[in-house]
Parts: sequence; C-alpha cells; structure tokens
Amino acid sequence: MTDALLDFNHRDKPPSFAEGVNALIDRALVTENDARPTRDYLGGSRLGDACARRLQYEYLKTPKDESGGFSGQSLRIFALGHVLEDLAIEWLRKAGFDLRTRNRHGDQFGFSVAGGRVKGHADGVVVAAPNGMAVPALWECKSANAKNWRAIEKHGVVKAKPIYAAQIALYQAYLGLTETPALFTAINKDTCEIWHELVPFDGALAQAASDKAVQILRACDAGEQLPRHTTDPEHFECRFCSYAARCWA
Repeated sequence: MTDALLDFNHRDKPPSFAEGVNALIDRALVTENDARPTRDYLGGSRLGDACARRLQYEYLKTPKDESGGFSGQSLRIFALGHVLEDLAIEWLRKAGFDLRTRNRHGDQFGFSVAGGRVKGHADGVVVAAPNGMAVPALWECKSANAKNWRAIEKHGVVKAKPIYAAQIALYQAYLGLTETPALFTAINKDTCEIWHELVPFDGALAQAASDKAVQILRACDAGEQLPRHTTDPEHFECRFCSYAARCWA
C-alpha cells in the first residue's frame, strides 16, 4: 500500500523566484553590453596593466575565451561603480570643492594622441578647494570591495594599485596637470567609507605608460606578438584573464 503513496520530496529544486528575475536582468545586461561598440583605441586607464600582451589582445579586438565575457553580475558591479562615482562628485561639491567633470564645451576632460589610437577620459578636475589643496588638480575616483579598499587605505594607491597610479600619472601628463598632486578618491563598496589622498606627479611612470602604448601599437602594426607577463600559466594575472586559453594554447 505504501508503494502507491505519492512522494513529493524527491524532485529537482526549481530556480527560486529571485533567481529567475536575476537571470532575466543579467541576460538583458549582457545583451545590451554585447551590442555596444568596442573600443578602437588603447585606453589610458588600461596602460598600467601588467601584461602588454593582454592589452594587445584588447586593442586588436581579439575574441575572448568562451568564459571570458562579462557576466551579468560583473556588469552590475561596474554599474554600481558609476553610481558611486556620481555620488562622490555630489558629496565633494557639497563639501565646498569646485569639481568640474566637463570642460567649457561640455565634453569630458580627456586626451587623444597617436592619431586617436591612444585616448583617456578623466573623472574630473578640481579648480578650487576649501582645504587649501593646490589646484587645478586631476581628480580620479574608484570604488573597491573592502579588501582592496583596505589595501589602498593602508599602503596608498601607488603601492596598492599600480594600474591606477599609472593612469593618474598619464592623465596628469597629457592634461597638463603636472604641477599639482592629483586628488584620488576611493569608496568602499561594502561600508561606504571614503579614502582621499594626494598623488604627486610621477614623470617616470607617465613616460613608462606612454612608452608601453608605443610598444603595443608598433607590435600590432608589425603583426608581432608581445611576450606574456609571466611564464607561469597559474599566475594570478593569468588565471583571471579573459584570453588565458588562447594565450597559453
């Protein structure tokens, strides 16, 4: 008789309501992102990347590994970063900083060199400050999880995030803001703590980033592949690279 009883306890667990809605959101975000035109230039914010070959792949629009595209969650994280940057602008202005994000023509502060093959767009320029900091000064803002934010707070951006430091130096050079330290702002995504520091211009770092851009462009034009950052395929930079399978094949 017990064989005839229905068993409701052994079935595959269906996706929850939240998982179903999130799947729809993520699918829409990925579709929207895939439809955006890709960069046709080397971005100044990327030139501090440790691996020149990865930047070469990016510039040549090399297809990423099958699993290398941005997930919906990653795209949501990027979007949150933009929202936090907008909030930081609002907070600094309320605190008395004259922070400009557009020039007099209404365009974002930026530069274009090498025939438009290298470009960069700055977050803003501080033209007046209530705390006596030297102006005009480049302003760059990043958001980070608690672990990365703590590293920036403890060690400073130059040591904790060399890729950001290279971006700052390059932007200071090309925007003519080398006489005053840049204002760097980092927001902790987990706690909303804010870190601010002044970053003096590093001419050698700016030159190195510019030289790397030239090296990459020349290699691309010549059809040459630049060396990897490491000889270890299990290196941290490789394990999370969107081109790892292609690079090490």
